[in-house]
Amino acid sequence: MRYLVTGGTGFIGGKLARELLRRDHQVVTVARNPDNAADLAALGVEIHKGDITDKNSLRAPMTGVDGLFHLAAWYKVGARDTRMAYDINVNGTRNVLEMMRELGIPKGVYTSTLAIYGDTHGRVADESTPMPETFDVEYDRTKALAHFEVALPMMREGLPLVIVQPGMVYGPDDTSILRQTLLMYLRRQLPLVSTVAAYAWAHVDDIVEGHILALDKGKSGESYIIAGEIKSLADALALAEQTTGVPVSGMRVGAPLLTIMTGLMSMVGRVIPLPETMASETLRSINATYIGSNAKARQELGYSPRPLEIGLRETLTHEMRLLGMGR
Repeated sequence: MRYLVTGGTGFIGGKLARELLRRDHQVVTVARNPDNAADLAALGVEIHKGDITDKNSLRAPMTGVDGLFHLAAWYKVGARDTRMAYDINVNGTRNVLEMMRELGIPKGVYTSTLAIYGDTHGRVADESTPMPETFDVEYDRTKALAHFEVALPMMREGLPLVIVQPGMVYGPDDTSILRQTLLMYLRRQLPLVSTVAAYAWAHVDDIVEGHILALDKGKSGESYIIAGEIKSLADALALAEQTTGVPVSGMRVGAPLLTIMTGLMSMVGRVIPLPETMASETLRSINATYIGSNAKARQELGYSPRPLEIGLRETLTHEMRLLGMGR
């Protein structure tokens, strides 16, 4: 089979492209700069110069594919410049799905996120949870608009699309702010640990498997949360300490102090650039819970993500090797 993967140069998209190749499928992707996809090209991925914000550039790579995986997204948290978020996450998604409809592609999988529900305030979300009225994080807001106002309406109109919703994705080769957090932990440079933050953690390889299961077994018009085990950030770091022997540094901070710090960093950030890990938006995101149930995906897709303890051990061992650390 021949599949298009948008976001093939990204963390999850790159792993998915490689797994599809391993299963003897043909893979096509688009890249604004094909030179950045040289490693994929060397493996046999067909690279087209293109950009999801330019609908016309998608026609050639999407023509003749048997299915598509739309993963490309703007996913920064704590960034000063968020101007591209709406264009990529909302307009880009609209472009991909409209082209899918125009070309009559038989089935597609769109990568949404558990973050479309924003802060769940300790409640476990499921696929029926509604879109909240406000958001504290621009990534969450724009992905929610793409999910609720672009993808779902087109699915109701008959687009043969399945939505998957990862939670906190981790694993070797991560490029997100989570990796920065784990590296600061390993270097004993973590300034604080939120006692509020909780996530539904899933290893990247399980997320890739969830995408493939969604294409093979998912029902068109349905959404599936493919998040994993629910753990607080503090509990995840405690597991990390048991695995590595590296003690967790940093002050434990609860909701009241995080709220004060968020306001302070908001004022400071207007004057001087702050690292993403200390930006007010980042502090808001760790003063929240992003948790959801994968029961539907388990029942209908056969999805079975590994426990956090196992996946985190692999990830930290990888990072420690890169840092030249022993246990």
